[in-house]
Amino acid sequence: MSAMIIQISVAAAQLMIVVAMAIASIRMFRGPRAQDRIIALDTLYVNAMLLLLTFGIGTGRVVYFEAALVIGMLGFVATVALAKFLMRGEVIE
Repeated sequence: MSAMIIQISVAAAQLMIVVAMAIASIRMFRGPRAQDRIIALDTLYVNAMLLLLTFGIGTGRVVYFEAALVIGMLGFVATVALAKFLMRGEVIE
């Protein structure tokens, strides 16, 4: 019984994350400013990380957690680089 509840909860969470990713994608493509697009891209990588975590919870495989960790680290670096580019016009000084 409890395994079924976990599977239903994971499926519902995955559905909500996919909807959030769709909304963030719309904002990224239609955002009026570059800042809106960067925030949407940041939201997309966080949602992708959460989607992988829910896959890992649902299947019980560790590889999804490791992939989510890599996405989190790379996404943070990308967000910092894009923000620095918007502030100064160059990434590396």
